[in-house]
Amino acid sequence: MTTWKIGDIKITRVLDVMENWKPTMLIPEATPQNLEPLYPWLKPHFINPDDTMPLSIHTFVIEDAHSKIVVDTCIGNDKNRSMPSWNQRQGDFLQQLKDIGAPREAIDYVLCTHLHVDHVGWNTMRQDNQWVATFSNAKYLFSKEEWAFWEHEEDPFEKETKADSIIPVIESGQVEWVDMDHQVTDSVRLIPTPGHTPGHVSVLIESQGATAVITGDLFHHPLQFARPHWKDIADVDGPLAEKSRIEFMQQFQTPTLVLGTHFAHPTAGTIVKDGDSFRFDVE
Repeated sequence: MTTWKIGDIKITRVLDVMENWKPTMLIPEATPQNLEPLYPWLKPHFINPDDTMPLSIHTFVIEDAHSKIVVDTCIGNDKNRSMPSWNQRQGDFLQQLKDIGAPREAIDYVLCTHLHVDHVGWNTMRQDNQWVATFSNAKYLFSKEEWAFWEHEEDPFEKETKADSIIPVIESGQVEWVDMDHQVTDSVRLIPTPGHTPGHVSVLIESQGATAVITGDLFHHPLQFARPHWKDIADVDGPLAEKSRIEFMQQFQTPTLVLGTHFAHPTAGTIVKDGDSFRFDVE
């Protein structure tokens, strides 16, 4: 687990799954030949010696004096998934939350940047052969625009996602449907970053003059700072996602701390202008 301080806000990364993928599985143009000019700053953290890329699936826990917020809930346990490493997992995610002083019962808000399978898994847990809300005392904040799309669609990567990780929370009465610029607390608000999905949001944290942003899947990998135009196969609307990436980079350059929802350790860094494009400088 890694922790950052933004003014009087604490942000902690809690890992659920770590995997290594070929970059072309997600971004077809990200071949070793095309990535080679970026290796001086992508390596060693974000490209492995064998040219695979590490992808982390983690939660961020945001804490201030009055609230505890979970941003994205990863894969979850006990769920039927087509990807072998995600299928019927028995991970220690909930114990990790306890270990950092954020047990599931103490969470006030759950923010889902969007409703793909790897961002909603721990929304629910298996109890008495039923799916129940994991964070029993929390409000789950879902973008109205996001649900307007997914209510009539299935997750193309895991079709059971809606039934086991979204609908049970809606039926529990704990979901609050919010606008894409919703103010969560005095220091935390959502910002619209559509394209990966129609209602995709990122999370802006501001305290005592310091700023951080959690990207969600606006950026799957730091290579997209340099190559925002390369197609990401998981984007619902590729041109809109590219537009959102470019506008984000123009707005949130150094000194804003950028926290990637799938970025391997060290996970956080700053966006820096690099000639005609951008790069990601880690702490």
